[in-house]
Amino acid sequence: MNDDLSRYRGIIEELKPYASRSDLNQKVNELAAHLPNDKRFLIKMEVKRLARPCMRSVDLRGHVNAECRLYEFGGVSHYLDDLAIQTFEKQVGIFGQFTFGVYEAVMETENNFRVMREKAEQQEKQEARQQKENSHALALEKYTVPVVNLLSYARRQHERMNFAVSVELVTSQEVHWHGNSVDISTEGLQVKLGQEAQVERNELVEIFFRGLEEEFAMDKKRGIVYEVLKIVEKNDFKYLMLKRASEIPNPPFDSFLENFIHGNKRRYKVNMANTIDAIFNKTVEQFLSPRSPSLPLFAEIQDGRLVARYAMQNEINTEILDYWRDEEEVLRIGYLANPNRLAWMAKQPAGQQEMYVFAFTHLQNEKVYFYSASTVELMLKPELRHAYLGFGSRKVSWRVFKLTMSSMSADQAHSPLSIPDTVSNKVKHLNQAPSARLMSKLKKLRFIVHVTDITSDTGQRHYNQYRFSRDNLTNLRIFGHARNKPPAETTTYRYHYQDKRMEKRYLLRTGITVRDVYSGESWQGVSEDISVRGLRIELASEFSGNSEAQLEIGFPKLQPLTDKFDVMALQYRIIHHNDEKNILHLKAVEGQDGAIARNFFTELIKRNKNALEEYPEGEDMPGMGHALRCINAKNTPSLAFVMTKEGARYLPMAAIVNRRDESINHVAALRGTEHQLNFEFMFRDRNLETPFIQHGIRQIKLEHLPIRQELYIAFDPSQKEGRMAILPRFDTRFISDDTRINFIEQAMERGQFIALHVLLTTTGKPDMELLEAEMSYVSMYAIHRAKELEARLWSIMACAHLVDITEEVLGRYNIDPEKIRQNRQFNHADAGSVISPLLQA
Repeated sequence: MNDDLSRYRGIIEELKPYASRSDLNQKVNELAAHLPNDKRFLIKMEVKRLARPCMRSVDLRGHVNAECRLYEFGGVSHYLDDLAIQTFEKQVGIFGQFTFGVYEAVMETENNFRVMREKAEQQEKQEARQQKENSHALALEKYTVPVVNLLSYARRQHERMNFAVSVELVTSQEVHWHGNSVDISTEGLQVKLGQEAQVERNELVEIFFRGLEEEFAMDKKRGIVYEVLKIVEKNDFKYLMLKRASEIPNPPFDSFLENFIHGNKRRYKVNMANTIDAIFNKTVEQFLSPRSPSLPLFAEIQDGRLVARYAMQNEINTEILDYWRDEEEVLRIGYLANPNRLAWMAKQPAGQQEMYVFAFTHLQNEKVYFYSASTVELMLKPELRHAYLGFGSRKVSWRVFKLTMSSMSADQAHSPLSIPDTVSNKVKHLNQAPSARLMSKLKKLRFIVHVTDITSDTGQRHYNQYRFSRDNLTNLRIFGHARNKPPAETTTYRYHYQDKRMEKRYLLRTGITVRDVYSGESWQGVSEDISVRGLRIELASEFSGNSEAQLEIGFPKLQPLTDKFDVMALQYRIIHHNDEKNILHLKAVEGQDGAIARNFFTELIKRNKNALEEYPEGEDMPGMGHALRCINAKNTPSLAFVMTKEGARYLPMAAIVNRRDESINHVAALRGTEHQLNFEFMFRDRNLETPFIQHGIRQIKLEHLPIRQELYIAFDPSQKEGRMAILPRFDTRFISDDTRINFIEQAMERGQFIALHVLLTTTGKPDMELLEAEMSYVSMYAIHRAKELEARLWSIMACAHLVDITEEVLGRYNIDPEKIRQNRQFNHADAGSVISPLLQA
């Protein structure tokens, strides 16, 4: 029986008795009704073949794992073992004579060495295939990571204590359900019930704490009224999140519960799940925000027009700001994000508010002249498009920028700690909302616009090939920005690690000596600013010590001012330094060793408060930088992920998604799980000689510069085999523009084409100063959890930002506009919006 018919073996076995009967056709149509006519015909022919008489002699001696003897049938001698004889006679009973069906059945008995060998080989192949599938599944699991929504985490108004006792829940219909409490606070409760429990959201229920009635005087007839806020089904149980019904108070129970929690929270342990999540969330933000390639511009309405009012500068996007500074170092970013472009984006549907802008500069008489044109503006001047792109791309100053706009809210500026105000006065201070004066300025802001430099060498070389008439060059002046009409001023704020300070800083520039306590190495420098516990210094040369070193700081010019303190060996530790390692942020060490520094500066500031100038923080409005940073974090511009190192390889650890439902979100979600994304496609080249991520991170460490690369993706979610659904190829793998265009066209034919601008960079170290309050809170109740968490934070080594540039790439290669439209509107297998559930993670 050939391989094509082997799948129908069961049907053929049932048809054997009908092989010589007149109703064979009827029986074939009955048993194979679900098969096409050609398959039914082949099955009938196979049954007739098996019924043909056979005159072959069968000799199984040496071919089976049994002893054979002479066996005669119809005048033909055979040598068969007992199992073969049994099979022979059974098949003869079916066919009525010795046929090819009988012969083949005898040759296929279980103890036949050939059959046994074939089965063993098939089993090995199946095991190898299963092992390969398991290995592939394990590899996929390595690249599946949770989604983190930056600075969005649960904040508790009251401490919640882990507490498990039996409870009875009575619904508004007087139905009783028994279960157990999970945790409790003065205002809330979580209970676990069986799957059969019928409770409605927003329903008022009574809770009887049956497990406490024997030990405490509880009212057995009157329960405590709660409102059902949320119901989560997990592992065959229902978890109910309940909130005290404020309209039905119970003062005696309130007093009992407050005393009970206060007296037992160390015994039962405070539930810190939300605080641990918040610490990790903030750390991911610390790693991603200062290394994001996108420059956030905050737009407000001035004189009836949208203008870029503020910008948030970090270590990477500073190159964008530098590009838009003129010969006098005045920022002219408003030329790029001008009112007309902002107004055009604001009118587009939500999620589609984006544009690409091509720019170059011209230097004449030592003055910088800026030119820029968006894709929309070039469409309005088609006769100038090739001239602008062809001429501009020949200049060193050629840049391509992507602008994306999204709505924002002033309320996003507040990101309090995850722990209640009642924990300590320090926590209460850190939880304070922005001042009314600051909020009044923030409420004027309407949109956040992210500007990303997506310039690529490949794209620039391609635009270089555009032919144009030099007669058209004089007409390009319409894309120039008039120097006598400067844009509205944009105020820049730098990304700061320390956000809210418990104490003021004062300017104090004086000579200092610096000595590493452990190595003995020393440096010279000056102090920049001081506070009771902190110090910022600038060294005359690069700091070559350990980034966690403890230092002795000496103030030779301040020593004559005091006999009370020895200020030549004040003890500090490093909490941050710049990339050049010549500016250090220090904190006085804890305990007695740091007491001299704290006491000296307390007295110095107190006695000279009127003479000392407060450090301006670079902000015209206190707290503005922190507020803009929070708003930016909650309006992530692109898909990104942070990485940890396992052995010699880097693997993703956590992801953030932008709030635009872009195609790349569907790619990452295809093989992820609920609230998770999978980035295996970013590591598909991992077995090549120079895999992008592994090789790129090593290069970054050597050159201290981020790596940029374009990634092309052919996406077809209808493919059952995951690797075929996502076909990624980095730009360096193409040998010419023709091969790029061929890849693009084939991708659109089979599904969707997606292009990404990928920025890869290493991360800094976690700012434990910023996390101190919450880490101390975790350490207070579970020191082992705090140590595990800190180790996890320090393991983050690199990050990748994935910016969608599909429209620019398709326009670059002059793909047909109708195909571009179809590619943009590609239906992701009716998957619906990917972004919404991920933002609930």
